[in-house]
Amino acid sequence: MAKYLVIVESPAKVSTIKKFLGSNYEVMASNGHVRDLPKSTLGIDVENDYEPHYITIRGKGELLSNLRKAAKKADKIYLATDPDREGEAISWHLMYALKLDEKKVYRITFNEITKNAVKESIKHAREIDMNRVDAQQARRCLDRMVGYKISPLLWAKIKGGLSAGRVQSAALRIICDKEAQIEAFVPQEYWSLEADVKLPGERKAVTAAYYGDETGRVELKTREQVDAIRDELASERYYIRSVKKSEHARKAPQPFTTSTLQQEASKVLNFSTQKTMRLAQQLYEGVALKGLGTVALITYLRTDSTRISQEALAAANDYVSRTWGAEYVGKAREDNSKKQNVQDAHEAIRPTEAARTPLEVKDLLPRDLFRLYQLIWRRFLAATMKESRYETTAVKVGAGRHVFGFSASRTLFDGFQAVYDPREEKETDAHLTKEAAEGSEVTLEELRGEQHFTQPPAHFTEASLVKTLEELGIGRPSTYAPTITLLLNRRYVTRENKNLYVTELGDVVNRLMVDNFPTIVDVNFTAAMESLLDGVEEGQVEWKSVIRNFYPDLDQAVQEAEKKPEKVEVKDEVSDVPCELCGRMMVYKYGPHGKFLACPGFPECRNTKPYYEKIGVKCPKCGGDIVIRKTRKGRRYYGCINHPDCDYMVWQRPKPEKLSELKQEE
Repeated sequence: MAKYLVIVESPAKVSTIKKFLGSNYEVMASNGHVRDLPKSTLGIDVENDYEPHYITIRGKGELLSNLRKAAKKADKIYLATDPDREGEAISWHLMYALKLDEKKVYRITFNEITKNAVKESIKHAREIDMNRVDAQQARRCLDRMVGYKISPLLWAKIKGGLSAGRVQSAALRIICDKEAQIEAFVPQEYWSLEADVKLPGERKAVTAAYYGDETGRVELKTREQVDAIRDELASERYYIRSVKKSEHARKAPQPFTTSTLQQEASKVLNFSTQKTMRLAQQLYEGVALKGLGTVALITYLRTDSTRISQEALAAANDYVSRTWGAEYVGKAREDNSKKQNVQDAHEAIRPTEAARTPLEVKDLLPRDLFRLYQLIWRRFLAATMKESRYETTAVKVGAGRHVFGFSASRTLFDGFQAVYDPREEKETDAHLTKEAAEGSEVTLEELRGEQHFTQPPAHFTEASLVKTLEELGIGRPSTYAPTITLLLNRRYVTRENKNLYVTELGDVVNRLMVDNFPTIVDVNFTAAMESLLDGVEEGQVEWKSVIRNFYPDLDQAVQEAEKKPEKVEVKDEVSDVPCELCGRMMVYKYGPHGKFLACPGFPECRNTKPYYEKIGVKCPKCGGDIVIRKTRKGRRYYGCINHPDCDYMVWQRPKPEKLSELKQEE
């Protein structure tokens, strides 16, 4: 009979940890939270010093019963929930829900699901950290107060099904502010002047950009200015005015945190934040590898630390030395910009074994899991390697009193770039021939002037929004993806070609929040609240004092907002599809299963029909539009809008050129 019981959060971890610990240990899962505030009420007794009222989550009864039976038989109970505030709180809730004897309960944490990490955690078992629990309680109560006090106001003033949130509403404010900047932007004209010149000893011409004149840099703002310079240059001789060489180093990147992983996965792999976290969770909990069983491939995925353990660093250095040579071995650089609230007890996100290359697991993993693992593995290895060095040659080309410039570079030592190159645009290595010396003449092949206009600020993408939220101190690693997902699901924001755009509904909700609850959506206030929660975790702030200082002002603001008579109407977006029953143009509506078309003549006309997103490709069989469809199990596929009359369907997104080829073959 097992002497010890280990309780983890996810069932996916059970078999792996059981394998590490042996027959004396029983490993069971709580399936996440077991207690929470009730859904039907606020769940916080404001008259009794804001005491939260926790209840068992519906559907957890049988699971808790099985856990209680196992706990009674065990000599020791190890609570092994995730190593963050939420995990600490889940352990505390488990202790109460299972009515455990505190003398038998031990808290263990591990940042990676490996044999050494799990066994070491047993050796260093501790008591539940009540400061971390209280920090999570404070966060949960604050979020519940904002959501349950303000959301009903949104239902009354705008429409049902809306929500407000402490982090969610601040994030929406940030996106709306960016939209306002874009709308207010006034383009400014400017010009560029480029000279294609052929250097001595070179076959191909290089492009030199206009720099200015002998007095310094000159900005080109009008056509007249460019034309005047071109007239002056018409009779001038072009020559190499100066050649300056310099060496530069490019530092190795730091390993991934939750934020930087989401940003890089978005830019490089085109993953949404939600998809990145879902895949990373699988890599952390373990993936079935042929011949090895279930293996955890990365460390804990919710972290804002860039620290690497000495053991992991030594393993990485050994692998780098064997693969590329000792001259490539570096050391992980410290994050000098690290904020005070970084939870450095965690490590950065890294592979559990540096020597487990992506190539080894490529054929054992689904494509997207492999791509994410490869990204994490490369970034981690790069973080432990030497900086790259390159030589830059800056050349100034003279023509009368005017100066053009260009630069060439060549790699001296690739360093970390042997495994990971973060540059969005790869630089072409080049160097000048010996003939291209100062004073030597060059041949002008073409002189081009071009008009440009300054561009407005870029719309937020998921990656840039995550970066901004992190920089402003809003939310924590675990909140970025859920916050963005919630904004999209509530239809406050829409995503097109990676860009996030505020909808009319989002704009209306934001204006109501700004007018009535300026503190809630204030970026500085939200960031300061995160600092207070960190203070609770560090034992410097009493958690209920945060609530006591927050709730009265919130309650008063809600009461004042309720007295205001205005009600905002958000009109439904009109489609280009006519209702076949009454002729009105149908409008887009949203239900539990997503977007659909409905007749605006309700209740006289109750016609509805499914909405299918067109992808701009025609069906090769009947010429109808190809649309995105889903199977009963939710898997996406592409089929003809004329189904069932047309049975064309494919799993991969079709490309227009491929379909035209198919049609020609038929």
